[in-house]
Amino acid sequence: MRQAVLGVLGGLVLAGVGVFWWQGRAAIERGAPPPAAAAASTDPMQLPLADPGSLQGPAPPELSELGKEEQRFFRYDRNRDRVITRDEMLSTRTDGFRKLDKDGNNLLTFEEWAVTTVDRFGSADKDGDGRLTPREFAATAPKPAPKKPACKC
Repeated sequence: MRQAVLGVLGGLVLAGVGVFWWQGRAAIERGAPPPAAAAASTDPMQLPLADPGSLQGPAPPELSELGKEEQRFFRYDRNRDRVITRDEMLSTRTDGFRKLDKDGNNLLTFEEWAVTTVDRFGSADKDGDGRLTPREFAATAPKPAPKKPACKC
């Protein structure tokens, strides 16, 4: 019984504090100055002008000059520590998952899935430490497809 009474009293106190806070906010907003009157313009489509004075914004970001292999490396290196772990390499394999799922039930047996990915990682990890350096990762680059002639004229 005592807990119920204390709970009701606590709720009333919280409700009272909320009401006073709400009314205080309303009083502050009532005393706020009116918005500055916009300069009358003859063209309603004309944008207002602003004078930034001596203020200067931050410099725009610069385009990094990453090579094609570096871009591919950083697509896998999620935490940007310049080392690709096995989990990082496996995280982008959704298309590969769909190709490996032979029966189409969205479930892969370990045998279906692990063979190509683990073999690929193991062949690239030359020093066997379970991590790929940029040089080791470069060995996993897909081979370019042979170009076909545009026409057989």
